[in-house]
Amino acid sequence: MRPRPATGRKALDLFVRLLSSLGAMIGIFFLVWILGEVIQRGAAAINWDFFTQIPPAPGDAGGGVANAIVGTVFMTLIATVLGVPIGMMAGVYLSEYGRKTKFGEFIRFATNVMMGIPSIIVGLFIYAIMVAPMGYFSGWAGGVSLAIIMIPVVARTTEDMLTLVPNSLRESVLALGAPRWKMTIGVVFRAAKSGLITGSLLAVARVSGETAPLLFTALNNVFWPDNLSEPTSNLTVTIFNFAMSPYDDWNQLAWGASLLITFGVLIITILARVIFKEVKTR
Repeated sequence: MRPRPATGRKALDLFVRLLSSLGAMIGIFFLVWILGEVIQRGAAAINWDFFTQIPPAPGDAGGGVANAIVGTVFMTLIATVLGVPIGMMAGVYLSEYGRKTKFGEFIRFATNVMMGIPSIIVGLFIYAIMVAPMGYFSGWAGGVSLAIIMIPVVARTTEDMLTLVPNSLRESVLALGAPRWKMTIGVVFRAAKSGLITGSLLAVARVSGETAPLLFTALNNVFWPDNLSEPTSNLTVTIFNFAMSPYDDWNQLAWGASLLITFGVLIITILARVIFKEVKTR
């Protein structure tokens, strides 16, 4: 058999490398551009009043988004308390009990579908089952909508992290007479705890920038949230409202809130990457 000349293969390999490098450079360029624009426009709004005061009246100078920060933190905590345990339990079932069952395959398929559902559909669903029957928007409804978005992310990450734990470790614990639930919680969870934390952080980063579901559930408020059983202020909807307004002061606050969310998501993502890197190097 005559050997094929290597010139064509090398040319094709070089072309693919150049094309891949070009795509990566385009992505990095737009990322740097977006970050630079947000930093440049949002840094001017960052001051002490930005973190301690509520938005000013239309046309007035000063003020901040302290109420939106508080509302966002509360709803994110609600979503974490509801979404992380349910997602982890679903991931445990997929990894430890339903790995090769038809029901497990159905749950896995449903989880993948939920990860691809637009967030506005989730907001409309919670509006139909919570907001409309109660007759008012609320921070509770906003937190539940974010929790539903978190559940499939945590479930898939939990399944992946638990699957990485060697089966020999499970077999050793079961051979000592330990029940399966104790093996899962006491051994497998400890072996994969860094990965589970990573999945939870990624889920928090996933929902922290959501706007569409909160438009249908929490709506917004320009005052301090006295309780979560009323329209609750949040950063994303505040950005949406202020960026669309004709007032320069509100536009400036929108850029400042955008900078705050961007750096919050960036810090969470970097922290998750660091933890995941520690898992891979062990």
